Amino acid sequence: MILVTGGTGLVGAHLLYELVKNNQKVRAIYRNEEKLQMVKKVFSYFTEDVSTLFNKIEWMEADILDVPLLTNVFQDITKVYHCAALISFDPKEYHKLRKTNIEGTANIVNLCISNTIEKLCYVSSIATLGNNEDNSFIDEETFWNPEGENNVYSITKYGAEMEVWRGTQEGLDAVIVNPGIIIGAGLWNSGSGLLFKKVHNKLRYYVTGTTGYVDVKDVVTVMTQLMQSNIINQRFVLVAKNLSFQQVTEMAANQLKVKAPKKQATSLMLEVAWRADWLKSFLTGKPRSLTKQNAITALTITNYDNQKIINALDFKFIPIEKSIEQVAELFLKEV
Repeated sequence: MILVTGGTGLVGAHLLYELVKNNQKVRAIYRNEEKLQMVKKVFSYFTEDVSTLFNKIEWMEADILDVPLLTNVFQDITKVYHCAALISFDPKEYHKLRKTNIEGTANIVNLCISNTIEKLCYVSSIATLGNNEDNSFIDEETFWNPEGENNVYSITKYGAEMEVWRGTQEGLDAVIVNPGIIIGAGLWNSGSGLLFKKVHNKLRYYVTGTTGYVDVKDVVTVMTQLMQSNIINQRFVLVAKNLSFQQVTEMAANQLKVKAPKKQATSLMLEVAWRADWLKSFLTGKPRSLTKQNAITALTITNYDNQKIINALDFKFIPIEKSIEQVAELFLKEV
């Protein structure tokens, strides 16, 4: 029996489809019944027999912060995919991020150890990797700088990775994947889905920073292949291609049949914008939409090396251009 946490998220939902499609026995946890509809929506992208596949999943209501409930969830489990995480870049959410991402992962790791789980796969992020001052390619060995301009999300995801590595020192076999920005359909109000929504609504400005992108289907395929392999206690950068934000918005605009943003957001504009956003949040109590760290990232050139996973699994990534085309097509069908 396989356990999936975060099954109602982007990666989790696509992973669940892949697992049940291949007749795996799967248990998944959820906190909100409404989010189960999103899983069905993702399934509908690939099959007309949504109900049959969805009903193969053994759903249990639980929270990764609730150890007694989790203890029941782990009964008869042999492998675990830990996809659950809180995603926020708002500094005011820092303590909530620590609870979910670090403490929640520690709970999963502890239960994996106490239940002698065969293998754990943890979904991390390229946000936990360090930066090279000379703009050379970043890989799995790039040093994390705790003194750098790290956002609250990356800090807590890095802390979660440390819990997984701690588990490996206590006898747990694990693998970690570090995806770039994940391109996938289903969630249009967060992540890359929100980018498609903003571009469709005629996004006005573009930024010139560069980062890595990967198709959600590739993330899922790598995860399942790693779990079936003899590879343990390693992490892998999952990036199909490094692209500028401008290139991605232009490709998305082209597929969505709208005009691409023509105005460049300069460094000065972003500095003014994040300070104005801070003041607005301070006065109104509303969540931050642009932080200092996000503004820096928007203009930073970061390139990632994917050679390790290519060599380990003889893996071939889906071209990001094709991923954007497919996601745009699904978005247009839904709107």
